Amino acid sequence: MLPEDCLSVVLSFTSPEDALRSSLVSSVFRSATDSDMVWERFLPPDYPEIVSNSVRPLEFRSKKELFQCLCDSVPIDGGNKILKLEKSTGKKCYILSAQQLSITWSSNALYWSWIPMAESRFSRVAVLRTTDWLEVRGSIRTQMLSPNTSYGVYLVMQVLERAYGLDLMPLEMRLEVGNKVCCTSVFLEEKKQMSEREDGWMAMELGDFFSGDKDEVVKMSLMEIKGCHLKAGLVIEGIEFRPKLQNMISK
Repeated sequence: MLPEDCLSVVLSFTSPEDALRSSLVSSVFRSATDSDMVWERFLPPDYPEIVSNSVRPLEFRSKKELFQCLCDSVPIDGGNKILKLEKSTGKKCYILSAQQLSITWSSNALYWSWIPMAESRFSRVAVLRTTDWLEVRGSIRTQMLSPNTSYGVYLVMQVLERAYGLDLMPLEMRLEVGNKVCCTSVFLEEKKQMSEREDGWMAMELGDFFSGDKDEVVKMSLMEIKGCHLKAGLVIEGIEFRPKLQNMISK
């Protein structure tokens, strides 16, 4: 018996997943769920900036349609970043392209190639031709992410069939948030340390952190502990920041 606008207010305090489930109850719930009041609350506060920075124009007639648009991979900032909202929670997921990372000697064509790949969402990926020292660094500010959220950091990559030398020496994975530092070691060709994504790429977790409610710089690196041997065949698409929530499926 609640008025529709009151029902919309109540639904806005739930989650996108719960609101969509509620829309199946009745036509009244469906109408209340479609309200801009509901989806304005589910959208990130900086959605106007996201829309203006989108590489391709986003077509929407309501806040609900805008939310659905942002649940797809949206290239922003000249195509060097990708934003995606988790459908169930509205939490932000970001991928920084390889071109947004600092890769040692990546400007030298003898060591790295920058090429387009049909399966990549970015214009170019970094392909390791040969090197005796591997070092990849990147950073992001927590204000770009959803606040008070646990995030996993993942290297989005492929290992080519002609790869060699990637399993000879361990790499140090380092994640820094403020004064908190986490370090682990990994071999790039150890399949148990990777997960296959639905888009065909592999993901290797570099660490995790809690975004909190204040702005901090998150720094991550993948660095060879001991060099002096050749390696090749690694393809880097970028680094992903993905919310780590139970019962959530990566896409």
